Amino acid sequence: MTSKAPWDNSNSVCSMEQTADCSPTVPEAELYRNIQAVLPRETDSLQPPDSFNKGMLRWTLHKKVQNNPANSLSLVWVLIKELEKAERWDSRKCIIPLLHTLMYAIIQTAYIPDELYKRVYDICKRLLTYPHPYCTVGLSYTRQIKTERFIPGLMYQRMVTAEQRLKNEHHPFQERVFVLADPEVFSDSLGQVLLGDIDASTSASGGSLNPLDHICSVVQHSIQAALGEEQCHGPKLARALKDMGQDVELYFQEVLAALEQSAEEGSRGEGGGLRNRLQLLYNKIVADTDSEPLSSGPLCDCPIPNPEMSFHLWTEDLDIWRELAKWFRSSSVSEQFSLCPEDFELGESPSDLMLSDMARFSVMSNDSGIERDLLPSADPSSLSSLDTASMSASWEQCKSEQDSSRLSRRGGIKMKPSMKDSMVLMQDTLEDHSGHGGSGGRAGRRGVTLQRRAGSVMQNSFPKQQKQFTARIVVMGDDRVVGRLAKAYYFFRKREARRLFLTMKVNLQFYYIPVCRAPTALSSVKENLSLSKGNPCTLGSYLSMVDPWYNSNIKSLGCMISKLAEMQQANPGKPKEPFVSDVISYYVRTGQQPVYFSIYFVKITFTSMTKDPVEDVFLTHLEMEFPEFRQISASVRDKQKKSSGEVCGAVVSMNYRKVTLSGRDIDKGISVRTSGAQINAIPTNEAEDLNCLTLTMNETLTKSKNNIVSTIRTSNIKIRTLESRSFTLTLDRDCRRTYRNVQSIEIAPCLDPGYFVQKSMRSKFNLGADKDAGLSKYMSKGLPLPINTFAGIIT
Repeated sequence: MTSKAPWDNSNSVCSMEQTADCSPTVPEAELYRNIQAVLPRETDSLQPPDSFNKGMLRWTLHKKVQNNPANSLSLVWVLIKELEKAERWDSRKCIIPLLHTLMYAIIQTAYIPDELYKRVYDICKRLLTYPHPYCTVGLSYTRQIKTERFIPGLMYQRMVTAEQRLKNEHHPFQERVFVLADPEVFSDSLGQVLLGDIDASTSASGGSLNPLDHICSVVQHSIQAALGEEQCHGPKLARALKDMGQDVELYFQEVLAALEQSAEEGSRGEGGGLRNRLQLLYNKIVADTDSEPLSSGPLCDCPIPNPEMSFHLWTEDLDIWRELAKWFRSSSVSEQFSLCPEDFELGESPSDLMLSDMARFSVMSNDSGIERDLLPSADPSSLSSLDTASMSASWEQCKSEQDSSRLSRRGGIKMKPSMKDSMVLMQDTLEDHSGHGGSGGRAGRRGVTLQRRAGSVMQNSFPKQQKQFTARIVVMGDDRVVGRLAKAYYFFRKREARRLFLTMKVNLQFYYIPVCRAPTALSSVKENLSLSKGNPCTLGSYLSMVDPWYNSNIKSLGCMISKLAEMQQANPGKPKEPFVSDVISYYVRTGQQPVYFSIYFVKITFTSMTKDPVEDVFLTHLEMEFPEFRQISASVRDKQKKSSGEVCGAVVSMNYRKVTLSGRDIDKGISVRTSGAQINAIPTNEAEDLNCLTLTMNETLTKSKNNIVSTIRTSNIKIRTLESRSFTLTLDRDCRRTYRNVQSIEIAPCLDPGYFVQKSMRSKFNLGADKDAGLSKYMSKGLPLPINTFAGIIT
């Protein structure tokens, strides 16, 4: 380049000397090498997670430039050039990682010239002609860049005020991150490392950050982003804001009002009313605290703080929905909602749902209907349940409440959802029209059979209600914790269908960080056996396979946590800079493209006639085995098969719907002899990425006259023993979710309770109409679990 841009300071300051309060200036060549090092490569997926640390390199790059405005602007400039180069060379695998890194740098950069904004906008706009998911990510960032170009600093201001729960009457949105760790994976050392890392992220320069610090950062960044170094002296403004104390809140509200008014009017910040208002505000702030004449000068960088996080070990006693209700109730924004005490007393726990959702049998009543005449001899075991422990706890709680207030009549009226509540549930189930329909949807056969549903650029024609609360739930662990999340989400949807509360107010976003623990001598034998049979993090491996940026930044995080624990044990007194919380912050802010995983419903029937069937759900894996054949090795079974021609095992019958690529599913029924089988819902390779279940039997069966094979792909299946033997069932590799003495199981995709709300309302008016008429044809009947990634599914 012969003509040098004013922001291109690659040769202006090449020394690494510390100047003022800024970090050393990084040359452009070094930034280029750092960016090339973090980009995903074809060979990354072939290496073990602990053999490369691209996530650490990405974190180091952002840390290197966050304390110097010149470094941040240089990073933006280099990333723009790399994006334009990736477009010319059609290097699509690098486009989304570069775009996420660029946007994260733009939010934190003190001032960006209009020409750079224009080049970024043109890049994002050209991505709209690309296939999914590039067009989806491009559309999202095109809208953000267009707004940020006209109203500089708006993204930073909205992000900080929402994540730090600052009072903002003009844009009253709040967000919070809930980190849920599996206690079976996070031992004492790992849990302490994660908790200490999150606590360290809330402090800076040896002191804790308070709301006043965040307010000063918002005012500083907003004024600098609009005025630039020609009209603003950053250090002088920072000193003036710090000396004000509590009086800075008045200027904070004025800045918020100016930015939000410009956003509503759509006016341009540069040369418009916004810049003039902020210029007058800047003059007033500096003049009130400093008598020196106003002059241009360097800018001060304002690193964006990590969002408010809460760390929880997901034990049996923890109810995440009750935690969400507490957070919502403690917020100042919740005052504008009409709340009653029952909203927090009824339906907060999944256990509250179970007694009312059990199968009801017609019996003759011989009591008077008065509570004081009821006999305290009810047996909770006569009811079927999805969770026996939770049901019994709820039963004891209800019983104790009855004993304390026998004469009070409560819960005598069954509340039915209103039309407004039903519409909210239906809007959450309306599916996209892009051909990525969920399981059970009607968006084409390809959407039903091939792959799982991902985020789409096409939006439905029914705008969803804008919710002022966003709960970002980050689960950390192996397949057991995501299976537990699916079960909790299923309970939540059923409870909300019965009585709507959180759905109308809180937007749920789910994130997953795969972390597995190697079996140790202290682990239980059953746990070690379960983990040794296969990949304990199949869902995390799948996300790493379809999203390279997820593979680079998130999959390797589990190994880094173990290394951080070892480093902390070696140097207990040395302060650690937060790393895990920084990666979580980057993940929840830029990972906005969901991948939808089907939740499967299973009905379990036992051999005992006195034990009622149990209903449960699973997400990744189901394993069935006959205990009497567990000790027989595979070699012995093969010898018996060769000598007698019979397979060692029990005879089971299977009735299933075979899934085919053509979409012509057929119902089949077979009888086989097997010692056990595994049902996987997550594919292990890209070639077999079908949105269905894959059943694999322990024995390799040869084809016979019945064309029996060892692998079955299906979406619905019924398995029943034809002998007196029973089998053991384990869901999502979790020994805590094991069922014994099972006679039969029925598996089908889990149906969304919101669909049944609309269906029941419609059936009252059109009894003989088609079941898929009206809004039903636009709704997904299945209940998928959305896990957010950086790009969704890249094909």
